[in-house]
Amino acid sequence: MLKRHIDAQLNQWFDRDGRKPLVIRGARQVGKSTSVRHFAHSRGLKLHEANLERTPYHNEMFNNLDVDALLAELEFSAKAGSFEPGKSLLFLDEIQAAPGALKALRYIHEEHPHIAVIAAGSLLEFTLANHNFSMPVGRIEYLFMGPMSFSEYLEAKKETQLQQLLRNFDFSSSVPHSAHRRLVDILREFFIIGGMPEAVSRYVANDRLEDALRVQSSIVETYRDDFAKYARGNELHNIHRVYDFIPSAVGEKVKYSRIDPNTQSRDLKKAIDGLTKARVLTAVHHSSSSGIPLKSGMNEKVFKLYLLDVGLMNRMCGVEHISTDLLGTADDFINKGGMAEQFIAQHLLYLNRSDETPRLYYWLRDGRANNAEVDFVIQAHNRIVPIEVKAGKSGTLKSLHQFVLSRKVAKALRFDLNPPTRMTVRHQSSRGDRITPVEFELISLPLYLVEHIHRLLGEAGVKS
Repeated sequence: MLKRHIDAQLNQWFDRDGRKPLVIRGARQVGKSTSVRHFAHSRGLKLHEANLERTPYHNEMFNNLDVDALLAELEFSAKAGSFEPGKSLLFLDEIQAAPGALKALRYIHEEHPHIAVIAAGSLLEFTLANHNFSMPVGRIEYLFMGPMSFSEYLEAKKETQLQQLLRNFDFSSSVPHSAHRRLVDILREFFIIGGMPEAVSRYVANDRLEDALRVQSSIVETYRDDFAKYARGNELHNIHRVYDFIPSAVGEKVKYSRIDPNTQSRDLKKAIDGLTKARVLTAVHHSSSSGIPLKSGMNEKVFKLYLLDVGLMNRMCGVEHISTDLLGTADDFINKGGMAEQFIAQHLLYLNRSDETPRLYYWLRDGRANNAEVDFVIQAHNRIVPIEVKAGKSGTLKSLHQFVLSRKVAKALRFDLNPPTRMTVRHQSSRGDRITPVEFELISLPLYLVEHIHRLLGEAGVKS
């Protein structure tokens, strides 16, 4: 299986003084279990693994909270021998299937702090909502995990030279034209294959698009089956309705009447909340962006949604009907729908601290006149940076001008399909009856450089 860049975080956690049990949170099939196994192997650790979804009899044992008896049972069932300090790793997979195990993490750590414990699960919030206890706050650590990134996709394809080019790029150099064309071609490929590890593995191994599409179909249906484990009746219907609707409306301000005009907004909101907590959807909220932190200016009622993965988004939109053109000369395909925004969103989401709930924001001025929307707003080096995403090689910057004027930022970021550039933008912007000059630096990057924006923004003078 593919090596994940999560290894660095796992190594830091394992070597930390006062290490607490670690809960890896992410949607099903993003590679949580594989990453833990790879980590244990790379460190030469004895892995005591228990899949709690496959061993339901463990649930009652966790509820009893007899830690010594619990560990003895886990030693025997994992067939890895006894726990050895510094040499063993206890891995409780699919922990959402045994809610008592979440509570037990605290007591394992308190009574046997020398035992390294990792838990992983999907749909944890659905489980917690149906039980009368909360997560042991302050006694566990979190690691949030999403799909594979574009750089990991390049790694899987053994595109070492391109990886090195992106890592070393700065504004004193340029991207060779041939490399740029190759990266755009692979980017288009990634839009279809996506970042779900099994889909990537199948495609890279055989270079067969249909293999990846088959994996994606299985994942899409697995998610649907999962929802039925934690919701019933109208609640399940609403979850499925939202799940099926969002891929075709990625990046659009949510209007409940568009999802289902016959269902009350509070019920649809509940379904959206569940899917976002399960990491299947990401809600990007409007922020006034008047200062940092951006969360302080957040409006919970105004948001747009993105799916977990661009490949799954396309699959759910019926990509099989045009698959013969996708990896060839379909130069216009990259312009369709919200693929470019989806790609940027799923990368921005995991660029910051991996131990905090990932959040994204955007800016919207919604009125009868002078409407404006900036696709994303981020905090970089303690400065607010607006981001526009263009699916092709051109597009207007009207909304960006309005944001710069109202929020007095000096630099803005644009993603498109052009090679990297930096330029000073001067514009006359209308504000009421007044014409006001706007001047800022526009840092324009190709979509494939999204993982390097914090480094490049720093080089461009965005400093604390």
